[in-house]
Amino acid sequence: MGKSTNDARTFGFSTRAIHDGYDPQDYHGALNPPVFLSSTFAFPSAEQGGQRFAGEDRGFIYHRVGNPGVDIVERRLAHLEGGEAGLLTSSGMGAITAVLWTMLGQGDEIIADKTLYGCTFSLLRHHAERFGIKARFVDMTDPAKLAEAIGPSTKIVYCETPANPNMRICDIAGLSDVCTAHGATFVVDNTYCTPYLQRPLELGADIVVHSATKYLSGHGDLLAGAVVASREIIDKVRFVGVKEMNGAVISSFDAYLLMRGMKTLSLRMDRHSQSASRLARVLAGHDTVEAVYYPGLEDFPQHDLAKRQMAAFGGMVALELKGGFESGRRFMDALKLVTTAVSLGDAETLVQHPASMTHSTYAPEERARHGFTDGLIRISVGLEDYADIEADILEALERLNRSGLSASA
Repeated sequence: MGKSTNDARTFGFSTRAIHDGYDPQDYHGALNPPVFLSSTFAFPSAEQGGQRFAGEDRGFIYHRVGNPGVDIVERRLAHLEGGEAGLLTSSGMGAITAVLWTMLGQGDEIIADKTLYGCTFSLLRHHAERFGIKARFVDMTDPAKLAEAIGPSTKIVYCETPANPNMRICDIAGLSDVCTAHGATFVVDNTYCTPYLQRPLELGADIVVHSATKYLSGHGDLLAGAVVASREIIDKVRFVGVKEMNGAVISSFDAYLLMRGMKTLSLRMDRHSQSASRLARVLAGHDTVEAVYYPGLEDFPQHDLAKRQMAAFGGMVALELKGGFESGRRFMDALKLVTTAVSLGDAETLVQHPASMTHSTYAPEERARHGFTDGLIRISVGLEDYADIEADILEALERLNRSGLSASA
């Protein structure tokens, strides 16, 4: 924490999420850090300016590579993830591309899990080869399959867990062992869980990335991304990936809003997880529902692994309705409280159709090959009263039932 960094006491997650890295007495007693609206920073002397550019002095230079308010949030998030250093970016894709363009070069290979967020998949499937980078996709629910695929040109191994949108779980520790044996850098997207529910670095990952737009922020009012890793890696990503390649710089005010959201992260994730777990069980027993994908269900194929590496099972639920996509479309249109919108992790409950929305970059045959169908529906369970969420969803399903469409599967 700001005034107790060297204190021998071990503070809990929520305490650190509220206090870490900031001492009000450093800023005239202001309980919340100021927002530094400055693009550039003055040097005490020409010599010290040169030292900062040379990396010998860690003072601030220019907002593109650092800002005092942003720095507080970066350090706080790094501590929560169990990493040495953090970096905020202007979006989740900004964080991902900053890492990849820093770590990869012509002739290198990246192996990714076969189920990814649509824009991440598109980046690797359609654009990496333009820069001489080979991308391959492997089922990383089984580390042995990665071991079969990995080779001397593999520089990065990349996965999401749980995966967007079908909730598949990757064995972080098992994949880490394979990466370590072959000298590959292991990157995990921890957006769905946040460090409150899962800390990939502690399980052996080298780099964690986030779309901080989602649960870390929690209010749907900003775009942000984050990278957490060793100090050495973060310095490279900051001064190459962001400073010189993608310029994905977070604004001072968005960093402030992100810090505000992080203060309630544990409370929100508890509520998201509790409501999602209840909803998943209700949906699993509904006669209109073909299948429910949620790690907290005992019949979820990777339930035991999820219990080992996650503190709780999160706020995301995926389901298949009898009748396929047409049933899903009618279901979404019948909802009154739940909002049809992409993104996730907001206070509002959101529902969307990945095949036509967030994952439309997959061709139909790719969706089938990569583990999700055209009929999959994704629900981000929000913070409304649970009874209201359940009532709205069950009423929409009942309308679907009455239409007879759900019986046509």
